[in-house]
Amino acid sequence: MATSVPIISSTSPPLDDVFLLGGELPVRRLGYGTAQLTGPGYWGPRGERQDAVAVLRAAVERGVTLIDTADNYGPGLAEELVAEALHPYREHLVIATKGGVVRTSDSAWHVAGRPEQLRAMCEASLRRLRTDRIDLYQLHRLDPDVPMADQLGTLDALRQEGKIRHIGLDTLTADQLEQALSLTGIASVQNRFNLLDRSSDAVLKVCEAHHLAFLPWFPLANGALTGEAAAALAGVADRHDATRGQIALAWLLHRSPALCPTPGTGSPVHLAENLGAREIRLSAEDMSCLEALAPA
Repeated sequence: MATSVPIISSTSPPLDDVFLLGGELPVRRLGYGTAQLTGPGYWGPRGERQDAVAVLRAAVERGVTLIDTADNYGPGLAEELVAEALHPYREHLVIATKGGVVRTSDSAWHVAGRPEQLRAMCEASLRRLRTDRIDLYQLHRLDPDVPMADQLGTLDALRQEGKIRHIGLDTLTADQLEQALSLTGIASVQNRFNLLDRSSDAVLKVCEAHHLAFLPWFPLANGALTGEAAAALAGVADRHDATRGQIALAWLLHRSPALCPTPGTGSPVHLAENLGAREIRLSAEDMSCLEALAPA
C-alpha cells in the first residue's frame, strides 16, 4: 500500500489526468474496477482465475493507479484476486474496497451497517487484501436502521487505528453527503453517473466544492450506449476514430475534474480500449453534442 506521496515525474501524465485522493494520494483519474472479474450478479468466478489475474496486472502495467473492488464481489473473490495479482503492492498503487453489504445469493443484497458488522467486514478485507491498511474504504450503502454518526464513527475509529487511510461513501444524496461531511472527513463518493444518467449531478457539485473524488458506477451506462437513445454518440466517435465506450469515458474525464471512472472488464482487449479514452481530447462541439444526450 502507498505509504507516502510519490513524486510526479516529467514522464507522468499531465495534472489534469491526476486527482489527489484525500488531498494527498495522486491517482490517475481513469482507474479499474473489479466487479466484472466475478460471475453474473457479481457472484462466484467468471472464467479462469489466471485470466483475471492477468487482466489486473495488465491494468497496472498500462498505468492504472486506482483499483476499485468490494468485499461482496464474489463474495470475497475479487479482493482475493487483487491480492493474488498485485501484492506486494507498488508504492504508487491505491487500493479501494467497500463494505456494509452482505450477500446471500446472486440477487440478494442486505445492507449491514451496525458498528460490529462494519468492523468485522473491514478486518476481513484487510486479510483478503493482505495488507494492514486500506487506502480507501467505502461504505457500500448507508444503513437506514443505523444512525449515520454510528456508521461513520466506526469507520473513523478504524481510520484512527491505522486500518483505513481514507473514507468513501456509495449511493447517497447531496444532503446526506453534506451531513456526512459535518461528521468526519470524506475522500470520495460513488454514485451512478454516466452519459445517459446525470441524476447525481447535485452530488457531483458537492464533490467539486469539497475536493472529493467522484467514482461513477456504471460509467458505460451498463450497455445502454449501443441503443438508439445514444445514436448521436456514433458521430462523435467517428470523428475521433474511437468507440462509443471510449467517448463515454472521455466525456466523464472532460465533464468534471472530480470524476474518476473505474470501468471494469475481464478482457485484455476491452481493457486496452477503455484506457485509450485517456488520449481523446473532446472539443466544445463534441461536449455540446454529448451533453444533449441526457434525457430531460
